[in-house]
Amino acid sequence: MIKNNIKYKVVALFLAWGVVGCTKLDENLNSTLTNQQTADALGASGTGLLLKTAYNDLATPFNDVEQLINLTGNASDESLVPTRGGDWDDNGKWRATHAHTWNADLAACLLTFNSLNKINFDATNVLAFNPTPVQAAEARFIRAYALYNLLDLFGQYPFRNPGDNLLNAPEVKSGAAAIDFIISELNAILSTVPAASANINFRANPDAVRMLLMRCYLNKGAFANRAAPAFADADMQQVITLGNAIISSGRYSYTPNFFDNFTPDNQTKTKEAIWAYDNTSGVSAASLDVKSFWFRTLHYNSFDPKAPNAGWNGFSTVAEFYNSFGIAGTPTQTPTDTLLDQRIGGRFKPGITDVPGSGLRPGLLIGQQFDHLGNKKHYRNWVAADGPNAKLLSFTPNIAPNMIETTPGILETTGIRVMKYSPDFPQYDGAAGNDVIIFRYPDVVLMVAEAMMRKATPDNAGALTLVNALRAARSAAPLPSMTLNSTTNTYAPLTLLAERGREMYWEYVRRTDLIRFKMFTVSWPYKAADAEKNLVFPIPSQALAANPNLKQNPGY
Repeated sequence: MIKNNIKYKVVALFLAWGVVGCTKLDENLNSTLTNQQTADALGASGTGLLLKTAYNDLATPFNDVEQLINLTGNASDESLVPTRGGDWDDNGKWRATHAHTWNADLAACLLTFNSLNKINFDATNVLAFNPTPVQAAEARFIRAYALYNLLDLFGQYPFRNPGDNLLNAPEVKSGAAAIDFIISELNAILSTVPAASANINFRANPDAVRMLLMRCYLNKGAFANRAAPAFADADMQQVITLGNAIISSGRYSYTPNFFDNFTPDNQTKTKEAIWAYDNTSGVSAASLDVKSFWFRTLHYNSFDPKAPNAGWNGFSTVAEFYNSFGIAGTPTQTPTDTLLDQRIGGRFKPGITDVPGSGLRPGLLIGQQFDHLGNKKHYRNWVAADGPNAKLLSFTPNIAPNMIETTPGILETTGIRVMKYSPDFPQYDGAAGNDVIIFRYPDVVLMVAEAMMRKATPDNAGALTLVNALRAARSAAPLPSMTLNSTTNTYAPLTLLAERGREMYWEYVRRTDLIRFKMFTVSWPYKAADAEKNLVFPIPSQALAANPNLKQNPGY
């Protein structure tokens, strides 16, 4: 009985340390139990609980609209959040993210920095308490993923070795040393993580390790010099070799219906999930709470049974991104565009569109919205006496130049909406069953294609063949030719950058892509050309105060 009490108290203690890891701790806590005594009390199952905590930590930066989707999406050319009357103003923080006018006090930076460091801290905790070799490898992978994101967003990360005195500030790694450490960690665990399964994986596995290594090698030059990335031939060959190992394994293929990768039953339908977060419909414990993926973009009346609380009517995209799906002329922004490319959406989806009160068609939502019977949908304040053609819910691509909507009649409808993850209608308000795909197979193929084009002796024809095979799987016409990118237009359709946008939109990679392609500081809709300091985000002032080894990034 005493042993069990100790076990539960120790687990609770270390979970708490994960939350307050950057603050001063009472020295008596640090000296109550040795690591060995704690490990003995925890046992293998207790260490497993610590590992599960590190996995569960992934939920917060993914589901919080202020965190990864904001800093990787809204800070890029694929997403923005207009102010609509009194909605989504918040002292201009959403507009500042897209326009690159943020300062060192941007709240999203503190939230994201803390969430990623909680993953970092909790994964390191696992290593301090006699994990099995497999548990240790999984913890090191989760930590490497958190460190990669910290380096990507902030240019540096705090790091502790297992057993370090928590009263001392963590060391900080930056530059080449930071990415080299992550690469060394991933190479060290490649042969120890659990074997990969076909179609979908919820734990660290060799293919997930390879894919994170691919991202490290592909972005290594950008992390070293974001203003002028260089691409070493040896690094590009590593990307190709690692990617080909995944491709040739036969474990993954293109899911026939693109949006089946993101439905509530995607666990049984996707063929592309190299690493995903496991959600179970109706189970809220440890859920990533994927509802935010549709709430953040859908209109208040997008699903009749929940109206006027069916969405938050915020996140949108722009006409230029939508139009990038047209490789031989500008799309018409009408239902005929659904024939261009599966990924643009707008097609009837059984189990989604025909759900009573829905009518939703996954993908980019533009134009008049209908219910499942074809009846037109309306604004929040519409009443039957207004007539069926009044106050129509019709999304338009036109957004006010300053991203502040004040014109009556269009406040609720400007901006193309993006519904990649379809609602789990019985769990619309929470505990949805959609598994969240963190690493998806087509990204492997696109990274290989990019590395082929960046080699000292480029293989542009081989890259085009890979891309056109992907496009064929998406019912899209082949590209007649393809360059890496335009130097002025991030949406130029016959470029690899645009193809990455079409395939990977709203999957947390666009900002990184734009930096790697030297396009992050050029002008795009609702953002002027801006300063190189914005290639990394500021270190939060609270973090600087807690850890003197952190240094504020230049320009902040």
